[in-house]
Amino acid sequence: MPDYGHDLQFGVILLPETASPDTVTRLAEAADTAGLDLLSVPDHPYRPDLLDAWTVLSVVAARTERVRVFPNVANLPLRPPAVLARSVASLDLLSGGRTELALGAGAYWDDIAAQGGPRYTPGEAFAALTEAIDVVRALWTPGPPVHGAHHRLTGTPPGPFPAHRMEIWLGALGPRMLRLIGRTADGWLPSMTRIPPDRLPAANALIDEAARKAGRSPGEIRRLYNLPGIPSGGTGEWAVQLAGLTLTHGVSAFLLSVDSADAVRLFAREVAPRVRELVTSRR
Repeated sequence: MPDYGHDLQFGVILLPETASPDTVTRLAEAADTAGLDLLSVPDHPYRPDLLDAWTVLSVVAARTERVRVFPNVANLPLRPPAVLARSVASLDLLSGGRTELALGAGAYWDDIAAQGGPRYTPGEAFAALTEAIDVVRALWTPGPPVHGAHHRLTGTPPGPFPAHRMEIWLGALGPRMLRLIGRTADGWLPSMTRIPPDRLPAANALIDEAARKAGRSPGEIRRLYNLPGIPSGGTGEWAVQLAGLTLTHGVSAFLLSVDSADAVRLFAREVAPRVRELVTSRR
């Protein structure tokens, strides 16, 4: 698959554990100081051992200066898209344009249902996600009414509007979801643990084919990648591997799961510059 030519971005995934609430803010400040581009936290509203993602992102945005923040990924079954759209736009305005949005169709349905949320079938989850994208964009743009089976807009005024052109990235895996990304999304955000590198070509092919059928260029869709942690081996070898993912599979944003400031600094100051250097020399 091709290099889609996007600018390279590097960031972290932080786990906001209830038992140590100061850790996530300390690591966020380290990521900002180290010069990383992106900072994300998982969104599991049914887990009492994790702090609420949007509360964490709001505090993190207030305590940093340049890093962009987003949920990895927002849990749609428990976050109505109209409210989510206004929350994201509000944080983007408050942070000076430093908020992004990644959406997920949902998982862990027993936990979601136990908290009063829906228990969607795969088909219902797909339909709800499709409708949610329309709802969010209609409130940001503004756009037309949405009359879906799960989500509707029938006259509510749009706004607030984000401070910058907000993209919607989808954390989705199945063929139907990948085709949805090609038709409508701005980015694809899989995890290496779910989609290892050898499965990227087939998934990218589905996205690209759907994009072309929708009259879009595949290059419009950013490919992001969640990394599980620092691999064994030296940083030089790791940088070569990441550069290869960019040049061969079009991955242009890497999110590393970290639990220490040392890991943040290693990724930001040793790995990221080397990946940029390797990609620039090949391009």
